Order: sequence, then C-alpha cells, then structure tokens
Amino acid sequence: MTKAELITAVAERSELSKKDSEKALAAMIDAITDALKAGEKVSLVGFGTFEIRPRKERNGINPITKQPMKIAASKVPAFSAGKALRDAVK
Repeated sequence: MTKAELITAVAERSELSKKDSEKALAAMIDAITDALKAGEKVSLVGFGTFEIRPRKERNGINPITKQPMKIAASKVPAFSAGKALRDAVK
C-alpha cells in the first residue's frame, strides 16, 4: 500500500476528505518523528511501539575493496507490533 492508497483508505473509513486525511496522516508522521528525535517512545496501544534503538560500532567489509572497515555506532528507528496487530495479521 502506498501513501496515496493509505490516504484514500483513511478518507473512506473516516468520511473525511482526501485533503483532510492527508493533513492528518502528515501530522501523525511529523508527531512520531519529532518524538523519536527527542528520544521518546511512541506507544499506540493495540497497534505497536515506535522507538529508537542504539546500534553498536561493528566491523564490516567494504564490498568494493574487500578491505575490513569500522561501521560507526548509530541510532535507528524501530517498530514493535502490538499483540492486537500480531493477532490480526495471523
């Protein structure tokens, strides 16, 4: 499902216009992004949790030169599905 298809589905189910649905989706994405940037966890009960997980520095191999290299530590966004979502998908 693309973003446009998601907007259409939200508009049909909520009886909002596509324009209002697009604004709502954009606001939700922005709010989740801002919370993650601030180091907060976003929990949507029954759906799942968005959070930032740290990655340790690790060794890797440059695929072009085949030389060993260090991959720097980083923070990555992660999503854990809630029980209701897992059960619905089964």
